[in-house]
Amino acid sequence: MLKGNSMVYDTIMIYFLYARKSTDVEDKQVLSIAAQLSELRTLAKNEGLGIATEFTESRTAKLPGRPVFNDMMARIQRGEAQGVICWKLDRLARNPVDDGLVRWSLQQGTIQRIATPEKSYYPPDNVLLMSVEFGMANQFIRDLSSNTKRGLHHKARLGIFPSLAPTGYLNDVRAKTIVVDRKKSKHIRAAFELYAKGNSRLEDISKFLFDNGVRSSGGLALHKDRIRFILTNPFYYGQFRYGDEIYEGKHTPLITKELFDKVQRVVEKRGHPQKLDKQPKAFCGLLRCGECGSMITAEIQKGHVYYRCTKKSKTARCLQPYVREETLTADLSELLTQYAMPQEWAQGLLALVAKDEKDATRTAAVVVSGLQEKKADISRKLDRLTDLFVEQDIDRDAYLERKRSLMSARKSVEEVQAKAQSGQCAWLEPMREWIIEASILDETAKNFDLPSKKSSLQKIFGSNLTLRNKKPVENPLKHYASLREARLNFSENDLSFILAAGLGFEPRYTAPEAVVLPLDDPAN
Repeated sequence: MLKGNSMVYDTIMIYFLYARKSTDVEDKQVLSIAAQLSELRTLAKNEGLGIATEFTESRTAKLPGRPVFNDMMARIQRGEAQGVICWKLDRLARNPVDDGLVRWSLQQGTIQRIATPEKSYYPPDNVLLMSVEFGMANQFIRDLSSNTKRGLHHKARLGIFPSLAPTGYLNDVRAKTIVVDRKKSKHIRAAFELYAKGNSRLEDISKFLFDNGVRSSGGLALHKDRIRFILTNPFYYGQFRYGDEIYEGKHTPLITKELFDKVQRVVEKRGHPQKLDKQPKAFCGLLRCGECGSMITAEIQKGHVYYRCTKKSKTARCLQPYVREETLTADLSELLTQYAMPQEWAQGLLALVAKDEKDATRTAAVVVSGLQEKKADISRKLDRLTDLFVEQDIDRDAYLERKRSLMSARKSVEEVQAKAQSGQCAWLEPMREWIIEASILDETAKNFDLPSKKSSLQKIFGSNLTLRNKKPVENPLKHYASLREARLNFSENDLSFILAAGLGFEPRYTAPEAVVLPLDDPAN
């Protein structure tokens, strides 16, 4: 009989009946759905509760996402019912998401009553008690999951595969072990032997098994992915995988480890397409087609590497021919020798760079020293200004204005000082590196290191090197163009042209007495 304020809630309420039975171990002791329905209908009849719809579901509640439960809650939110009849609270939820939805709906009055054979729950009730019951249900399923996993791993350590038996075996429900399927096992063994010969595809093995009665649960031929799983499953030679580990099984093997290993070699060879040769070719990315402007690519034909235009231009039809890598390498090596700096020039230029570096360092030291003194003088003025302000010899506004001026001046001096310390010789190191690189181009041209040739060519030509009529067409960067012109006009032993007064690589404002080869002169 209803007590207290329960009559207020039940006068015009409509109920949904919800019964759930999980196939998991969690519900081993719970009534079947049919038994729950019988008990709950009796409860509704005895208390005069009107049931609009009955919801039944065979699904675990340890995770959110039950479709029937979600449909019921959505209909309750729409006002189609105000109460729920269930066997126990844990039939509604065993996870915090569904638990929270049910409790919130009850607190907001969307659900006005949850009726069970043991007790009923109303919006004014103490939410702590319901939270404890839902929490116990959630903790129970978590503990159960942990204990189940622990038990399955222990079973695996004992050598018993804790899952469904693979094709060719059967689960012995009484003995709780796995036994050989006498009908299918011989065909599985024959499938391994057939595939080990190396002449069969996965599809062929699937057809062989289908013809011998080994089929899917729907009576169809096994998919090739399933065949691959069978052929790579160590269960068939006496071991099994479980939880990313390999265990020694107590079941009867169908094949030997030797046969299994032979099959794995065939699977690796036939089961995957052979990888194409993707080794990068040395001069790809270096040249463009001199006719259509497309990039030059490479391919292997009859054991030789050929370079050709990709012919990707949509506006022009390219007719440029192929060129063999050996021919192209010889032409590019010849180009490198034309831009190599003679050793006598390199030694002379490096000596001048060293002299300029020494002079620049000396000049920078003098400049930095003067700036340091100027900075110290500004600091002293700031100190005196502060003393005057403390003695109240000047007003605050004059003090602040003068201080801002001195602080600004000191910051400017610091920046000039930092620039003088770091930038005075900044151009010398790139100059030295370029001289050394240019001086070893002869060696690069003679060796067989194609990537080194490509790197040097990119420094000389950038992206301006093209290929036309099987010949590279050059368009060097400015400093290398100047170097080649110097080689054409001066002897390798003639160093007189190096001393060219007034112009050079170094910044123009330094105005040195003597400078190096004018290869990057904006005056040109």
